[in-house]
Amino acid sequence: MAPRRMETKPVMMCVKTLLMFYSFIFWVTGVVLLSVGLWWKFMLSPYMLLISSAPSNAPYVLAGTGSAIVLFGLFGCFATCRGRPWMLKLYAAALSLIFMTELIAGISGFIFRHEIKETFLSTYSEAVTNYDGRDDRSLAVDGVQRRLHCCGVYNYTSWLSSVYFPTAGIPSSCCVTLSDCKDADLRDASRAVNKVYSQGCYELVTSFIERNMGIIAGVTFGIAFSQLIGMLLACCLSRLIIANAYEMV
Repeated sequence: MAPRRMETKPVMMCVKTLLMFYSFIFWVTGVVLLSVGLWWKFMLSPYMLLISSAPSNAPYVLAGTGSAIVLFGLFGCFATCRGRPWMLKLYAAALSLIFMTELIAGISGFIFRHEIKETFLSTYSEAVTNYDGRDDRSLAVDGVQRRLHCCGVYNYTSWLSSVYFPTAGIPSSCCVTLSDCKDADLRDASRAVNKVYSQGCYELVTSFIERNMGIIAGVTFGIAFSQLIGMLLACCLSRLIIANAYEMV
């Protein structure tokens, strides 16, 4: 039995090292997801009002998934160091659960991307129509227009049918150069056309989604399928430990 034990131990150490490295990367992934979830919640919450009329659960899902991955990543490192088969099997089961969750989320986002675009169109159009320059949704519209250098839904003419235009004209957040935008210019559509951004915000946002959907889907599925590697390593190490213990009997 001694030669077989000598053959098993190097393989077991190699698998153990790989699993430890994977668990660390897995833990880092959890930290990233948790950070993105918190950033989304505290920094992007106003803009989410333009995508959905109801509060979004997406930041909570990201933060919750990230927290779970952080905990399981630490557990994976502990289980690998301890070398207990039942811990490794539990770790593999957790990885399979996270794999299914990420896979379903990725497929759902890819399939329903057109519905997301349609919801954004209706919600953003409503926000422009009812813009008053003071409420949270109006401030979010201003933020989008300033950061993306866009104006209105399709272009600046979207503002002509808003309740804000008859009294105050086009919002100053549409101005290419704020110092060059006078109140009189913003109240006159023929003069405003040369002062405001020409591209609509809807086109910019949706084109960004279309351009990056493949990258987002690839990263999501790549992270999801990486769980399979961890599952295989955990199961392999568990079997090697059991086999080594059996050989020592």
